[in-house]
Amino acid sequence: MKIEVKPDLCTGCRLCRQICAIEHFDEINPNKAALRIEARFPEPGQYHPRVCVSCGKCQEACPTEAIVAEEKGGRRVKEGLCTNCGLCVSACPNGVVFQHPDVRRVIICDFCFACTEVCNTGALTKGKDI
Repeated sequence: MKIEVKPDLCTGCRLCRQICAIEHFDEINPNKAALRIEARFPEPGQYHPRVCVSCGKCQEACPTEAIVAEEKGGRRVKEGLCTNCGLCVSACPNGVVFQHPDVRRVIICDFCFACTEVCNTGALTKGKDI
């Protein structure tokens, strides 16, 4: 499965980012969410969600093999192996793999699909198999 994005339906509410942080860190901190909402200014009301497309470039860039592919398509970071070097961050073409100062490993989407469950506009939906 993958996450399908329909940018024209996104209202910029960012509820998807909140649920992602709650799901993975038990806190409301959208800065820890594994997806981004890009505001398209100066046009008001224009937003573009950016999500993992499971291209594998982060996994290829990891020198310690800390990033592994999940069965449902996302990536998981093995905390004991991740040195937080950031090579996967620069390898991500969508800019959704990132580091947060409070987290000792990189943050990558694992395709839990919580974001698709709370998106009430249909901007983020469960897609077909990758």
